[in-house]
Amino acid sequence: MNGGTLSDFASMRQLAREVFLETLREISIPNIFAKKVEYSRGVLRVEQDLYDLSSYARVLVVSIGKAAHTMLDSLIAQTGPRLEGIVVAPHLPESQYSGFRYFIGGHPLPNAESISAAKAILKDLSELDEHTLVIYLISGGASALVEVPRYEEISLEDLIEIYRVLVHSSAAIGEINAVRKHLSAIKGGRLAQAACPATQVSIMVSDVPENALDALASGPSIPDSSTSGDCYRIAEQHGLMNQFPESVRTIFVEHLLEETPKQDDPAFISSRWWPILSSASAAIVAGALLAKHGFAVEIDNTPDDWPCDRAADYLLNRIRELRKGVSRAALVSAGEITLKVPAGAGIGGRNQHFVLYSAHQIAGEKLSVLSAGTDGIDGDSPAAGAVADGTTLERARNARINPEMELKNFDAFPVLDRLSDAVVTGPTGNNVRDLRILLAW
Repeated sequence: MNGGTLSDFASMRQLAREVFLETLREISIPNIFAKKVEYSRGVLRVEQDLYDLSSYARVLVVSIGKAAHTMLDSLIAQTGPRLEGIVVAPHLPESQYSGFRYFIGGHPLPNAESISAAKAILKDLSELDEHTLVIYLISGGASALVEVPRYEEISLEDLIEIYRVLVHSSAAIGEINAVRKHLSAIKGGRLAQAACPATQVSIMVSDVPENALDALASGPSIPDSSTSGDCYRIAEQHGLMNQFPESVRTIFVEHLLEETPKQDDPAFISSRWWPILSSASAAIVAGALLAKHGFAVEIDNTPDDWPCDRAADYLLNRIRELRKGVSRAALVSAGEITLKVPAGAGIGGRNQHFVLYSAHQIAGEKLSVLSAGTDGIDGDSPAAGAVADGTTLERARNARINPEMELKNFDAFPVLDRLSDAVVTGPTGNNVRDLRILLAW
């Protein structure tokens, strides 16, 4: 093992795991809200903006996404129980606030309640005037959790199939959301249009690339940078046309997509949006923690939205370069990778597949690789991700596991779980994309 003992490898796997878990604690939504959202003497501060709540006839909160409950809890911890609104998340909270209606949307595929929630939000927003303040609490996952088609001919079954096709395609998240926006009655700034002329502010926990904020939840409250032309190109580039249901295929073939609202739309005159937490936040925290453990640390988010094997090869080459001349090197990378999952795939997710692929590339080396989702969910498995190192393949074979076959079958979770290398956190109530930690010693 290039001089390393089994105990050394186990210690580094454990350290990577502990740094990931400590990062989750540091970037918890209550911690971030305490720094960036404040309520005092009737005035709500969101970053640099001030809102005198007593000056509005009505304050309506729309909290949507995987972190919807945590974000609402953190807001009400500041304001007290004086607010009202709608909450849409993958599950109900342990307790509910008076004045709020709760919906359980579908994820990663929308369900009937996703549509009911979207219609309820649209109805409430359409009744507002200039004396109203709308506070959007937006986090990742809301694209599927809250949805209603813009075109009546698209049924719920068609909508589910659209999402299934997009999620399992090789398209990047920004491309997926561009298509979603143009087929939706609420995405791509259309919620903001519905609420106009109310004052609107969006507080955002981002699970999208730093330069693509309008991809978060498919941008329901902010201007859309994508166009209908982008959608036609994306569908052709990724071979989606023949996979779409007939209703959607007709819209694309006949170029019937309506354009989404852009920066100059009147809906955005009284609108503001603040990303208070993102994947960059997680990378910075993890890097600082590793520096305290004596690692020479580099943050490199370059392979964001790259295919899994290309991203892994890039990051492994970077960590090998970094460890030249230093005793301990760490590489931190935030963002997501793309993974086209074939029919009949096993149990796992993009993070675990990344880790198992990496294990094949670093066999015998003094390297550890962790990749996990900050939402605590990776694909269809119970894990957030996993950790591997130069001993993983040997340990798997000693346990009579065929790691090559399981990688080929996209069945990473059973392998890594059996080796006690799966990272299981449960849903975290947060969602700022994935975090990768590579250690060399």
